[in-house]
Amino acid sequence: AASDLRIGDEVLSETNAERRTRLKNLVKDFPLDPGVYLMKNLKGQIIYVGKAKALRNRVRSYLTEGQIPVKTQHLVRHIDHIEYILTNTEVEAFLLEASLIKKHRPRYNIRLKDDKAYPYIKCTTTHEYPRFYLCRKVMNDGAAYFGPYTSGLAVRETIHFLNKNFRIRDCSDSFMKNRDRPCMTYQIGRCTAPCVGFVTASDYGADVDQALRFLRGEDTELFESLEGQMKQAAKDERFEAAAKLRDSIYAIQRIWERQTVVSQDKGDKDIVAYHSDERGTLIETLHVRSGRVIGNRSHFISRLDARDESEEPKEWLTSFLNQYYMDNFVPDQIILPIALGTDIIKLLQAVLRERAGKTPQVVDQASGEQSKLLQMATRNANNHFQQQVEKQKSKEDGLLEIQRRFKLPKVPTRIECFDISNFQGGETVASQVVYEEGVPKKEDYRRYKIKTVMNEPNDFASMKEVIQRRLKHTEYDDPDLIVVDGGKGQLSQAVAVLKELGREDIPVCGLAKARTKGSFTQQTPDQTEERFFLPGRQNPVVFRSNSEPFRILVSLRDEAHRFAITYHRKLRDRQSLKSELDAVHGLGEKRKTELLKHFGSVEAIRNADPEELAGLKTISLSLAKKIVKELNQDPDGDVG
Repeated sequence: AASDLRIGDEVLSETNAERRTRLKNLVKDFPLDPGVYLMKNLKGQIIYVGKAKALRNRVRSYLTEGQIPVKTQHLVRHIDHIEYILTNTEVEAFLLEASLIKKHRPRYNIRLKDDKAYPYIKCTTTHEYPRFYLCRKVMNDGAAYFGPYTSGLAVRETIHFLNKNFRIRDCSDSFMKNRDRPCMTYQIGRCTAPCVGFVTASDYGADVDQALRFLRGEDTELFESLEGQMKQAAKDERFEAAAKLRDSIYAIQRIWERQTVVSQDKGDKDIVAYHSDERGTLIETLHVRSGRVIGNRSHFISRLDARDESEEPKEWLTSFLNQYYMDNFVPDQIILPIALGTDIIKLLQAVLRERAGKTPQVVDQASGEQSKLLQMATRNANNHFQQQVEKQKSKEDGLLEIQRRFKLPKVPTRIECFDISNFQGGETVASQVVYEEGVPKKEDYRRYKIKTVMNEPNDFASMKEVIQRRLKHTEYDDPDLIVVDGGKGQLSQAVAVLKELGREDIPVCGLAKARTKGSFTQQTPDQTEERFFLPGRQNPVVFRSNSEPFRILVSLRDEAHRFAITYHRKLRDRQSLKSELDAVHGLGEKRKTELLKHFGSVEAIRNADPEELAGLKTISLSLAKKIVKELNQDPDGDVG
């Protein structure tokens, strides 16, 4: 067996034995210090990141002739070069490993695909006047974090409820800093106006403390009062008020999850369990806060990324924990399904102490109540595994059907869709959306500002530019199928572009809607039918609208369209905003930036009082009056 080794423009043939010998000689010079090693393939892509207490010994173990796990054998076959980064301690190596895995997404590492999906409630307790807001990353900044929760909507509704009932400010720090009179929130009795000193820090802090106690479930009096108010409002036939109270109660219930009290211990716990077989691995995290289960999350690793049977679970579980607690809340106790060993636990605790400022108890031999919690997490892992496997099987069958109907040379594991968007030829942009194994791979999404087409619509030239720019990025795998939004015309353009670029080996299809009239007796509006056009074929391919191939391809096209339109609108709105503020004489770039940053939009600036604008340090009252007047002036010179 041989592989091609490219040095500059010269391609050399190298056998696997020669490559292994070359790598062994390379590793001989590695130090015996702690650090992180990065394994790269022939294209220079990072395919594996690992940490080591002694770099030379650890990396050399991959190149031994003895028995090594199957997954490691696959990895070694693709290694062309190995680099390393030295660290002072093994703990630093552990921290660096997680950040590099998150950044580069190496193929052979355990990778968390939804590592930032958790919503938290954050209270900035270190501020003189704290406030609540939603965040998705936990940092060691002294703030109070509550979560993780399963619903971002419930979190937002709960924050709104807390601000309203405990009169907590909802404005940003910069907005508060520049106020010289209270805003409308104070006027309607929902804020105590700390921005202008109408409340002392101690009195405001007492309101925040009460809100925190309520959020922890320690104060149920207000919740019971709300239920009474809702019933009374319904009895008085004030149904709109009753509905608002009901929504507040529902949001709090979703946050508290009162029905799932599982422990008398009020400490915070995370319970980790897993289920695995040859089809993949599912890791379940169950979150207990103040004795209540507030949520759970599943992380499914497909069989392409999953461990093989000969790989020790403690290795990939340690990697999972290292990545998972990079952005998430570190609880008082972490309960694990298997024994990791004293050395690994000490290292893991040191890493978590570095991130969170506290050392959690890591339990890898559960008993009593801990064992019951672990059984609960394991049952959830088993159920969610079956659901994920069924979903995965459906995606695989859908991709096989696409291969069969489109007569593709291989299963389209990676599909890329391109869409062009412009307005009368101006601000032409393109989007690239990627699906792998039938699901979005958002880290590979790209958007392009078209440079070769100016002030006139030219889809062919735009498509040529975007595909040409895409294929220059050799660090990405080639697509198994390219989808373009459009019928035979757009398809022929894409085919011509690929032919011109010498990449006719990449299959391409076009996707377009066809109008179909309802029958004479039906009183339904016209319907649309999705059709798939292939090069060299007269009639389009049609899938059933409830089939998996249809869902994959249509959702891919719709996602590309959404991504392109969003980017185009952003550029167009940015230009529109800039031109409106440019019309105000005496308003420089610095002031325009400050106004937009503070108020968020020209519409908000237009509707603001001059006194509000003058609250900014760089805006005088006379200039503020001028800004409001000119923004409210119509093109004929009349003030609206």
